[in-house]
Amino acid sequence: MAGDDAIRALRDALRLSPENLPLRRHLASSLLGLGRAEDAEAEFRAALPLAPNDPELQAGLALAFAQQGKYPLALVIVEGLIQRPDAPARAWLLSARLLLRSGNQVEAADHYRQAVAIDPEVADANLADRLGVRPVVSDLEDDEDDDDDDGDGDGIELFDEDDDALVREVWAGNAGAPGPEIDVERPALNFKDVGGMEGLKEEIRIKIIHPLAHPDLYRAYGKPIGGGILLYGPPGCGKTHLARATAGEIHAGFLAVGINDVLDMWMGNSERNLHEVFDQARRNTPCVLFFDEVDALAASRSDLKGGAGRQVVNQFLAETDGVQDRNDGVLILAATNAPWHLDAAFRRPGRFDRILFVPPPDLAARAAILRVLCRGKPVQDIDFDHIARKTDGFSGADLKAVLDVAIERKLREAMKAGVPKPLTTKDLASAASNVKPSTREWFATARNYALYSNQGGLYDEILKHLKR
Repeated sequence: MAGDDAIRALRDALRLSPENLPLRRHLASSLLGLGRAEDAEAEFRAALPLAPNDPELQAGLALAFAQQGKYPLALVIVEGLIQRPDAPARAWLLSARLLLRSGNQVEAADHYRQAVAIDPEVADANLADRLGVRPVVSDLEDDEDDDDDDGDGDGIELFDEDDDALVREVWAGNAGAPGPEIDVERPALNFKDVGGMEGLKEEIRIKIIHPLAHPDLYRAYGKPIGGGILLYGPPGCGKTHLARATAGEIHAGFLAVGINDVLDMWMGNSERNLHEVFDQARRNTPCVLFFDEVDALAASRSDLKGGAGRQVVNQFLAETDGVQDRNDGVLILAATNAPWHLDAAFRRPGRFDRILFVPPPDLAARAAILRVLCRGKPVQDIDFDHIARKTDGFSGADLKAVLDVAIERKLREAMKAGVPKPLTTKDLASAASNVKPSTREWFATARNYALYSNQGGLYDEILKHLKR
């Protein structure tokens, strides 16, 4: 079945990237849409530690509980969710169903109206009729459902056959639904806002910026304007920040593509979504098309058990090659923490023909990053070089954590004193001693690949970095 193939493909991708939150969220929602509530519950539980306050994940877990008849557990989650200003429409809708089931029709009707006010797409004429609410017509409704219930609200089951069909469409997506339309950003930041990474910036200038600035010169040599760069390295070292700054540097559009923008449980929809993402970039040239955690979309086909996953990789290759449509002016950047899981075909010239290692920032880069992070904040005579020496191996994200810890401590002092006090070298040094570099675990894994799977010298940069 198409749904089973999609689930297998998602599980295969998740094995390669177990902490990929968008991918795990998509798998959980797909399982829920297929009526596999127990499996969906397991995936939502696994995703929540990665984002404990995510309202959509909490609503998904509550719905998985309700589908299994675990109504008290569902109610506990929903009651907490609807107190939040960002509570999703699905939480209010589920609350309405639970309240109706307990006989509280008046409050259930109020919660149903709140759900529809947030998102009209969740409207359910059958439920509205049971609640005595004027029904709101939704594209998700089936006209034949009107005859399935006597409308008196007695002995109502929370999830009957019609409800299950509705849940599948709401959570998993309609097979005929339109593909993704991602907002095209116009980033205000540029390379000046990126601390360090001078070598990487120069590589990007050669591959992306100079071709746009001197198109005639490049055309004279037969060089197309476009192409791809793959950025890899430990998490938190600025790959996404650098990609966004690249778009700002050339005043280009920026399309950030996530896993959930592409992967779909229905056969063929993922490939169609991928094509439409590229098509949107082609309509907005010059445009930087950025794929974060690209290994989940372009995993090695030899590692994928399901045919659906292979088809997505094939479609990705066809789009990067511009088989049907030219990619002139489309600048493809991708980032991954696990380049060893990427299909080798993507490294062919003309695709991701620049594969750049993004290491943790060096001494000068750490000082530069700290200067950028401290812009606009009250500081006093900070010795950034001193702090940089105390943070060897720290990623950009780790350095931000150092600043956050120092600011939190300073805020406590300011609240007691009643006046803000500037950050000092001592404050940052003390905070740095309480933050551990997050890159060590990544290098422990990368070292094995660099030593034993380094065909063609792909990971030579990792070995150089380790020998420092």
